[in-house]
Amino acid sequence: MTSIKESAGNGSTRLSESVGAHILYVVAVAAYAAALPAEAYGSVSKGIIGTIGVLALWRYGWGALHFVRALIFRGFVFPRQRKAADATLKQNPPHAYLLVTTFRIDSVVTMRVYRAAFEAALAAPGTATVVASVVEAGDQRLIKALFKAVCGEQDKVDLIMVRIAGTGKRDALAYGFRAIARRTPGEDDVVAVIDGDSIVPRDLVHKCAGFFRLDPQVGALTTDEMSEVRGSRIFQEWYALRFAQRHTLMSSVGLAERVLTLTGRMAMFRATIVCNPEFIRQVELDYVDHWRLGRFKFLTGDDKSSWFWLLRNGYKMLYVPDVVVLTVEDPPSENFVSAAAMLMVRWFGNMLRTNSRALALGPGRIRFFTWWAILDQRMSMWTSLVGFMAALIAGIFISPYAFLLYALWILSSRYVLTLSLLASRPRVSVFYPFLLYFNQIFGSFVKVHVTFRLDRQKWTRQKTTAAKVEKRPLIASNFMSAYMHSIALAAFVTIIAWGMDVLPTPRPTLFLP
Repeated sequence: MTSIKESAGNGSTRLSESVGAHILYVVAVAAYAAALPAEAYGSVSKGIIGTIGVLALWRYGWGALHFVRALIFRGFVFPRQRKAADATLKQNPPHAYLLVTTFRIDSVVTMRVYRAAFEAALAAPGTATVVASVVEAGDQRLIKALFKAVCGEQDKVDLIMVRIAGTGKRDALAYGFRAIARRTPGEDDVVAVIDGDSIVPRDLVHKCAGFFRLDPQVGALTTDEMSEVRGSRIFQEWYALRFAQRHTLMSSVGLAERVLTLTGRMAMFRATIVCNPEFIRQVELDYVDHWRLGRFKFLTGDDKSSWFWLLRNGYKMLYVPDVVVLTVEDPPSENFVSAAAMLMVRWFGNMLRTNSRALALGPGRIRFFTWWAILDQRMSMWTSLVGFMAALIAGIFISPYAFLLYALWILSSRYVLTLSLLASRPRVSVFYPFLLYFNQIFGSFVKVHVTFRLDRQKWTRQKTTAAKVEKRPLIASNFMSAYMHSIALAAFVTIIAWGMDVLPTPRPTLFLP
């Protein structure tokens, strides 16, 4: 079987642009800059530069901080952690549970996922149990047959089948957790929670279980990810970019030992935590009390529920950058913009629904850097739009050259950001600058949209949605959500225009008797 790293490397080679394409990009941008007339560079007032410059200094400074922290973590801190973690498994290796949830995933992917899980269980330093939480009887038969073919007659690996109704991933996880709890795992035992489209490496348990013995406060960890996208070229590039950025961010927050998410694709937990009734209840029946929308249950975002429980209870959550999980991605639509919108609504909705209660824990409880990174998630949706809005206002009210200068800035700055991703991946695509800008602007508008509609939730694969409430108070109605959204956008644009000094200043009127 081809290794995950080899598969990801081959895919990266196929998708990456040649050196010639990058040279052509740089030459084209330089020619564009030279072609602009001299008056274009002097057409933008100091007020515009000041408005954008201060926020740009903050945004790029914050990004540079993440970049430097990621290098420190992967180059100096993690290697020492790796050496210590490996040493802990030399005696009395823990028992490992691999919980896989499967629902509406085609049989070819299901076979790859469970084959990888069984092989990881066989390669574990100690004994292991694979827990399969499924809905369809066909999946149950397929998994049992595959277990027999891969594991055969041996005593090291056991299989537990958990059959549930198709009521969602949260129920699937809760039933799986309870099945593990009935086995009364030990203090050092671990549980890997694996999504039904995630292919884990053979050495998963061996390279992750030791971190839980280093520190009793380590409650969970997650790993690097790469994607196998079953879609057009633009989707392949987009997912590759997303996971490259994720690797940098997770490495940075990993330095604080509190990652910002425990991805549902593969996260490993201390077994005693997933057996805790309060933890299971949080994942199964999580909800939020919103000042305007009232109480509503979480449909998606089970990984955010588990993350918040560990954060609230003071556990450390680590990042293991040298373990790569391969995820099989099926875009929900053939249209790129439509698919991106559906995925962003789910991703950002999960983040924003948990963000405010995580902030409420305070910097003293979760450490200042983690708290500030969570706060930045809320602010960045607005600050990322400042440059776009300022260029739009300047182009309309001051000079059309503002559009051309802004385009030059985007082409230059996003290419520098693209090159910075070489610290996370061996190759980068010449299309990344355009996708980075798309993610920034389109993603920010989606975040703002979701902020005023947190109760709207939808899975992209399962096609299930949150129940609609027919009669709600006016303050919680769709009309009020749209009204507040519009007011917020109008205020945002007004503040930028005021800072740029393009709004007309009313002259004082002298009234004589």
